[in-house]
Amino acid sequence: MNKATEPIEPAKPVHLAERVQYAEGSIVSRALVQKPVGSITLFAFDAGQGLNEHTAPYDAYVQILDGEAELVIGGQIVNSKSGETVLMPANVSHAVNARQRFKMLLTMIRG
Repeated sequence: MNKATEPIEPAKPVHLAERVQYAEGSIVSRALVQKPVGSITLFAFDAGQGLNEHTAPYDAYVQILDGEAELVIGGQIVNSKSGETVLMPANVSHAVNARQRFKMLLTMIRG
């Protein structure tokens, strides 16, 4: 997974889906915010890519910016498409699967 930090400038509109690009056979991520209270990261998943099942000690909000994603949360498959947001609760196993290319914004709240 490629990862680079790319902050957002204050008082300027940003089209988030344009801030991260697809890469063949890869997952690309761009950290926008990394603070003790939480993080905000953009992801672009190529078709067939994914994140294996894991847990996190914090709530995570997934906002689909482009395409459709298959999330597995606590063993339940949740299909989400562009414009939708899904909460992945703290300490509940979850996985992310790209049946097709998609982009998402991940916001983790630590507290």
